[in-house]
Amino acid sequence: MKLAISGKGGVGKTTLTALFAKAFTKRGYRVLAIDADPDANLAAALGFPNPETIRPIAEMAELIEERTGAKPGTVGSVFRMNPKVDDLPDKLSAEVDGIRLMRMGTVKKGGGGCICPESTLLRALVQHLLVERTDVVLMDMEAGIEHLGRGTSEFVDRLIVVLEPGKRSLETAEKIRELAEDIHLLKLGAVGNKIRGPEDEAFLEKNVKGIPLLGFLPYRDSIIRADMDARPPFEGSEDLVELADEIIEKIIQEQGK
Repeated sequence: MKLAISGKGGVGKTTLTALFAKAFTKRGYRVLAIDADPDANLAAALGFPNPETIRPIAEMAELIEERTGAKPGTVGSVFRMNPKVDDLPDKLSAEVDGIRLMRMGTVKKGGGGCICPESTLLRALVQHLLVERTDVVLMDMEAGIEHLGRGTSEFVDRLIVVLEPGKRSLETAEKIRELAEDIHLLKLGAVGNKIRGPEDEAFLEKNVKGIPLLGFLPYRDSIIRADMDARPPFEGSEDLVELADEIIEKIIQEQGK
């Protein structure tokens, strides 16, 4: 199962990724979580101690030069377009409670879609993770989907768009849907988060266009307290893990149809 999770900043996509990771491990799956959001905080949400010490791959200059043959930051130079990456998930991932994590980092020069060594390495790594790895792969994305492309999108089982009841969240979801269509990523689903009651559910059911709703997660003060205490959101909120598991089961059943 390969899932990419996206949405407007602050809607709770990192929280959902963490809940999915916990639910999949409870099912007995090997989970590899990928933090592909520049505002990286997935490590903290998963309960990694000292998450700031997990180094983003995009900042590993020596590795990038070794694998591509060119220094990071160079644009237009000659370098390998298919660098070796199959050993990197095992070498570079950190692990806690059966969940492994990799931080992608951000390409700082030339734009997110630049043809540069660091971008090439990240894309090759994402393709390897989605095409060849047998783990459950969960990608915590930003609102854009720059780490995905036409060569890998067909291997994503579902792009999950996290929504909260509000027009700005819906506008971002529509932009994500358009970006996904551009790369032929048509397997989308939405999860409503921070739901306060039936009115919020009805609002999303009425206003979400072109993206099937897979389920809802309630608003919880415990999630805010967990963040304040630097604890994973699933600590003290086991029922949210169960709700995430119900969404996973729905995805699995739909994949089998």
